[in-house]
Amino acid sequence: MSDDCAYRVETTSRLAQWRIDALSSYSYRRSDLFKIGLWNWYLAIEKSKQLYVKLYPENSSLTRENPPIASFNIKVVFPLTPNRQTLIHPAISDKQLRNNNDFVWAIDTLLTGRFIIDLEFLDLKILTPSGDKTTSIWTDQQANKNRGAATLNSFSRMLTEGVHTDIRINVTDNLIDRSIGAHRAVLATRSPVFRSMFSHDLKEKELSIIDISDMSFAACQAFLNYIYGNFRSDEFLVHRVALLRAADKYDISDLKEVCEESLADDIDTGNVLERLQVAHLHHLPKLKSSCLIYLVKFGKLYEITEDINVFMQNADRELIVEVFKEVLAAWNGL
Repeated sequence: MSDDCAYRVETTSRLAQWRIDALSSYSYRRSDLFKIGLWNWYLAIEKSKQLYVKLYPENSSLTRENPPIASFNIKVVFPLTPNRQTLIHPAISDKQLRNNNDFVWAIDTLLTGRFIIDLEFLDLKILTPSGDKTTSIWTDQQANKNRGAATLNSFSRMLTEGVHTDIRINVTDNLIDRSIGAHRAVLATRSPVFRSMFSHDLKEKELSIIDISDMSFAACQAFLNYIYGNFRSDEFLVHRVALLRAADKYDISDLKEVCEESLADDIDTGNVLERLQVAHLHHLPKLKSSCLIYLVKFGKLYEITEDINVFMQNADRELIVEVFKEVLAAWNGL
């Protein structure tokens, strides 16, 4: 490994990995800066009688004024040992990190040779201006990114109060028929698919009814809330996949982009395969790339072998080929 690579930390949206070829006794090494969330970070390792691992943010005005309050998992992986022997630290929850002594992990281990420090941030928070509460920097960061230009705040009341609605959207949810009043002009402005419905002699134009059978009522309500600017980050996070499907179906590009960015932002071992298939189905290159990097480059496929086996039996053949190509490329690069 070259000197330049020896200190480099590879990152994706919430994951960081530092690969270390070897560490001699009684030595110290600090990584290059890497960015996760709002902050630049360092990882540091020290070997004496124990192996010490440290994580801390760069000393800056941002850190002093808004120190990160972090929740994360961290582990040390020895990839060349049988079954990739892994040492796992108990999960850290809501720990404020200001300096290089706030998180120190002392490890008793006799293992030597190449190892990987694997760091996965679960959440990053800051104190609110009042100082009595915390707020996540990721809760609605992506969801609010584009909505200002796409909608007007006054539309919110038109939807919630049913002001002069001229079309009904029917949704069947758990065998229960429900409907929401909406406005042709708003829907047509936001979606070329809706505009086409209302411009031709289709049943939607004639009967003033749109039947949506592939969304739950709650997801449909969230979809309309986005269109009308009555956006709520909590419902967005719950219904992201359904909103993505609707954005694709009704050709609402800004919503599709927001959903893709948000889904790529919190990939983990529990959702990565589902999101990989969603990315393949809806032609989302950024999300697909993030999933493949997470699985292959960061070695997470070794942690979900049973899920991978099921995935290989049921996924689209073209997608399976892509995964195999990524794995082969990673092996060739070792």
